[in-house]
Amino acid sequence: MVSGQLRRCIAVMLFWMLAVPLSALAQDDYRYPIRDRWISTVVGTPVQIQAPLPAREDIPLRKRRVTVFPDREMPKALWYDGKMIYTVALQKQKAAPVMFLIAGTGAAHNGPKNLMMARAFYQQGYHVVSLSSPTYPNFVGSASSTGVPGHVFRDAEDLYRAMEVAWKDARGSRTATTYSLIGYSLGGFNAAFVAHLDKQRKTFDFERVLLINPPVNLYNSISLLDRMIENIPGGEDNFDVFFNDVMRVFSDIYKREQDDVGFSEDFLVKVFQAYQPKDEELAALIGLAFRMSSGSMIFVTDLITDYGFIKPKGYQIDMYESLAPYRQVAYRIGFTDFYHEFFYPFYADDYPGMSRDDFIETMSLNSITDFLRGADNIFVVHNRDDVILAPGEINYFPAVFGERARIYPWGGHLGNMEYIENVAHMVGVFK
Repeated sequence: MVSGQLRRCIAVMLFWMLAVPLSALAQDDYRYPIRDRWISTVVGTPVQIQAPLPAREDIPLRKRRVTVFPDREMPKALWYDGKMIYTVALQKQKAAPVMFLIAGTGAAHNGPKNLMMARAFYQQGYHVVSLSSPTYPNFVGSASSTGVPGHVFRDAEDLYRAMEVAWKDARGSRTATTYSLIGYSLGGFNAAFVAHLDKQRKTFDFERVLLINPPVNLYNSISLLDRMIENIPGGEDNFDVFFNDVMRVFSDIYKREQDDVGFSEDFLVKVFQAYQPKDEELAALIGLAFRMSSGSMIFVTDLITDYGFIKPKGYQIDMYESLAPYRQVAYRIGFTDFYHEFFYPFYADDYPGMSRDDFIETMSLNSITDFLRGADNIFVVHNRDDVILAPGEINYFPAVFGERARIYPWGGHLGNMEYIENVAHMVGVFK
């Protein structure tokens, strides 16, 4: 059951949203009403104050598959991930600007947040090409050059290649007048490095780029997300009990709403509504959602590289073999454990003499700060109370981006992304 404090918080929030003008809730002229960073991260933006956008069925969204690496042999267990899946929405007129979208950690090309942005920019006259996160299992299998995502520069090259291949595959007789780029969360972090790469290659020569709630230091953010699991009642030793309870709730939801729910961004909202977590379980629920995304990525990465991290090295999983035992192991692995025991050793030979700490710093925005400071076509929006930022990291953005940074006073991690004021600003960046 929901605790009395949380129930009262939600009830009061909904009452004031519906009963009084939003200006009565304003502080510093910002009217997104959810001040608790954990609740906003989990619940997002209530439908009453979301930006008015075309319905999903009112824009010509098409899911497409394309081969990125023609000679790649997939493990038998991943036979279905040989082609990269992406979503496109093309304008009726042939010539239009193109908007590329990059999803956040573990999220698909057609996740709720990418679809929201697709609806917003199709309405503005853009051809829209929507890509999954480099950490999404299909992208890892079909479009990652190494099969080990998380290396910011390699991921940028993989995304750049994916954009080239997807636009060539989708465009038909359409032409691009300009190219632009948006990413959210890890996708925003990726977008910064894609823009950095484009400065050298100039294939797209992006007119504008927007980073939405990106991390500063990837390792810091994954460490914070890993530690959220410690908020499970009874500690991480009770992970299995908490996980089984949440999955039982999720299974009930899935049976009812198979077309509307998946293991990505909508997972948190659906489980929050049905599971009714206690106050201290909110952080644990966020950590669990991240753990499930990272666990799926780690498993696919181990299959592709045959690293022997989850399954025995050299053992080939048959396409009919149950993957449940392997996923149970994967969900117990922290991303920081993966980082130190798999990711860093995998790439260490490429950086001879570089310490582990220096390698961590290389995989951060600090490694391209000079570029970002001088890139007047790159903008950022963030929240001061974002749960994936370490103390003080929010100050990086106004210091580096200056007036190109919009920092909202609250909203958690992406909780206010669909809020009418945020969407208006997002669209306004590209006008």
